[in-house]
Amino acid sequence: MKTDVTPVRAPVGTGTMLAYGAGMLGTQIFRDMPAVLLPMFMATMLGIPAWLTGVVVLVSKLWLVVCDPLMGNLSDKAKPRWGRAPFLLAGGVLTSVGLVGLFSFTGFSSPTVAAWTVGVMFFVASTAFSAFSVPYLALASELSPDPHERTKILSFRLVFAVLGVVVSVGVAQPIVQALGGGPGAWRTMALVLGGLALASMLTTPLGLRRQVAPDATGGLSGGWSAGLRAAWHNKAYLVLVVTQFIQSTAMACGYTVVAFLFIYVVGKINLLLPFILLMAMGTFASQPLWVAMSRRLGKAATFVAATAGWAVVTVSWFWVQPGGEPFMALPFVGTLGTQEALVILRGIGIGVTNGGFVLMIFAMLTDAINEGKKLDDQVDEGLLSGIFTAVEKLGFACGPLIAGVTLSLAGFQSSVSGITQQSPEAVRGIVMAFSAVPATLVVASIVFFVVARRRTAA
Repeated sequence: MKTDVTPVRAPVGTGTMLAYGAGMLGTQIFRDMPAVLLPMFMATMLGIPAWLTGVVVLVSKLWLVVCDPLMGNLSDKAKPRWGRAPFLLAGGVLTSVGLVGLFSFTGFSSPTVAAWTVGVMFFVASTAFSAFSVPYLALASELSPDPHERTKILSFRLVFAVLGVVVSVGVAQPIVQALGGGPGAWRTMALVLGGLALASMLTTPLGLRRQVAPDATGGLSGGWSAGLRAAWHNKAYLVLVVTQFIQSTAMACGYTVVAFLFIYVVGKINLLLPFILLMAMGTFASQPLWVAMSRRLGKAATFVAATAGWAVVTVSWFWVQPGGEPFMALPFVGTLGTQEALVILRGIGIGVTNGGFVLMIFAMLTDAINEGKKLDDQVDEGLLSGIFTAVEKLGFACGPLIAGVTLSLAGFQSSVSGITQQSPEAVRGIVMAFSAVPATLVVASIVFFVVARRRTAA
């Protein structure tokens, strides 16, 4: 008598998790540099008004609302014959080249010409980024059928994401300042970070050759329209999509003005790097905690707890002040006042809480995709991942626009010669864009998530 035996699946190895996670370093660099540094570059080196810098970012991001699902659909269709490798390889190379180009040109005849030029370059670079980032996210749902193992895989992804934040937010601006803050400084910074992004993004397709190879079982069975219908009927997925849009908008609003905050409010731009490093340490150290909490309490409850914590820390920035009584000394930074020590403490809190809710929402995304496929095989990972990243990028476009409008209403003055003096009202606008606005949006996302999940379950 013949007995069918289900083969035992080997767990995903650490090497696979590292190769997958490494790609997120370059992904995060490209996501954060336009959000954090491009508005500053346009406002202080190209003379583009603050509100218009937000529009430049928004236009390219709006294109990605269509481009990301399209790339997901194309990578699904190419999966049986070519696999996801061509998208990851070409997307990684072109994204890195585009990143360098964004910060390499100055001396335009007018701010309007500069805005148009940067807008076109960002449009092209964003399209290349879509070709990489969508298939990359789709891989997270394909690497393991075990939801807890996928959470662990995504924790590696988050570690590299935080490294990307360290580089793009904590290191990039100090490099520019150290090199004099002129056009050559911006260009050198872009070359260094663009090269790092290229190396990391190519690590994933080269290190996961088997996982990104052609797969005869892949590909959409019902086409684009059937895939969209299936996505629409996946209520758990739709709740995550809307929640991610709100939270991405909130985070991008803060990212846009973080350098301004340390320059004009904290008064120490050299404090930005230790702030980011301690934030990263908080994220790294908290990953085992969040993974364990998700097993014990569930991913949704863990997500809400981490998001609420982030909102509390973010609201506290409303009372940030420079200086204070001498409190402690840090290498390469010098003596910190009590208020500056509180800035560092906030960095740890942001890192811990951000590490929790970002990990959980992507873990819940892979669960929703895999559960949806069990009910309807008309959709594959690429399309759903593309829609999700599209709304995430749309949020990262709306955030700079909201921040830019907030700064303009507060009287922020742009220039073509670097950092200039700002009025007290403009400085208060920076604080609002970094604290009150994103905290309000994040609280709204919690309310929506909880209410929507209850209605979906009813």
